[in-house]
Amino acid sequence: MLKQFFKYSISSMFAMFVTSLYTIIDGIFVGRGIGDVGLAAVNMVLPITIMYFGIATMLAVGGGSMVSKSFGENDVLRGQDIFGQTIKLTIIVSFSLSIFAFVFSRAIMYCIGAREEILNYSSQYLRFYSLFCSANLIGIVLNSFVRNDYNPKLGMVANIFGALANIIFDYVFIFKFNLGIKGAALATGLGQIITILILINHFIFKKGNLRFGYSSFDFKVLKNIVSIGFPSFLSEITFSVIIFFYNIALIFFVGSKALTAFSVINYINANIYMILLGMNFGVQPLISYSFGSKDGRNMIKFYKFSKKFGLTLTLIYVLICVFWGHELISIFSSDSEIIKIAYFGLNVSNLAFFMLGINLTTSIYYQAIEIPKYSNIICLFRSFVFLPISLVVLAKFFGITGIWMSLIFSEALSLLFINLMVRVGKITKEIVV
Repeated sequence: MLKQFFKYSISSMFAMFVTSLYTIIDGIFVGRGIGDVGLAAVNMVLPITIMYFGIATMLAVGGGSMVSKSFGENDVLRGQDIFGQTIKLTIIVSFSLSIFAFVFSRAIMYCIGAREEILNYSSQYLRFYSLFCSANLIGIVLNSFVRNDYNPKLGMVANIFGALANIIFDYVFIFKFNLGIKGAALATGLGQIITILILINHFIFKKGNLRFGYSSFDFKVLKNIVSIGFPSFLSEITFSVIIFFYNIALIFFVGSKALTAFSVINYINANIYMILLGMNFGVQPLISYSFGSKDGRNMIKFYKFSKKFGLTLTLIYVLICVFWGHELISIFSSDSEIIKIAYFGLNVSNLAFFMLGINLTTSIYYQAIEIPKYSNIICLFRSFVFLPISLVVLAKFFGITGIWMSLIFSEALSLLFINLMVRVGKITKEIVV
């Protein structure tokens, strides 16, 4: 079981870590090539790009869980049909989003708070990023199905080459062609296209059970894909909401320097968040397969492995930030005041990841066993209930220190609430009887 766990989780973690590099590399090149205003502008677009990622993971986890469960029940044909319907839905949704964001990019950025110079930069970034929105979503969904079709290493390889392409295009577009923030967006999109070109080989050359082919829409199947995957979308939306609330609080209570510092913190924290997410996405096929074969013992073991491994990874990350935080932050900005603010905020808010990791593991576990309502509850309480309350109260009494502390309280209260409400062991016993 440990061999299976690490085979899937390590590959998926690495793939998601490389995916986070797409955003981080943009941040480094934007910060060095354009300046702090460009960095703040990309941070303003971050909630939109996270929403795109959330929609993709919703379809990926929803469809992937159903496919792995079908494989566990030895129903390969049903798995192939679910795969076909998910891909068709992804294409329709992604192209619709791409067109909408391209046409209304300035209005969208104005509505989420961008003004003056930041509005100009952020709307440019969103407009050009949206050109490749479809490639972004399709790449994430295909990666999930490759993983659920017993080929997790290919997803890792595809993401590595996509990230390398992103680095090269970032340098060329920003520093050689002087395309500025438009170049950063184009580089990200082209990197995703490289990822897709590698992933489709799995399906074209029939390296697993899944195939490209015609599948007609079945409303019941689509409903299940969305309902099972919705907590993943909600989880990403909660991350966007967290960023939104933090942006508002920092602007209101502190100022633009703190906002830029927060954008740097987001770039760095994207690493641990995506690694924890990747670990759980990697284990999801194993839990779903065990669920299909009614193996409750393995389901619980994989869940416990995930929690322990997640806590270990978080501890390593926290220590790295304590000892090398200044060096990490200085990659994005050379402003001494921003570095000072970001270092303190990074190391205070990082403590929340010990609880956040467990909440994430529990949420994805309930999706894998097709009980998404508990995942939805976790997400809603994390960002829409406990976070706003924590931000307002702690910011009022402790200023910027309270703002950095609010995520700790939000995640801790969510963890306490869900453990008092439901227990994983009890639920698992009930569904495998």
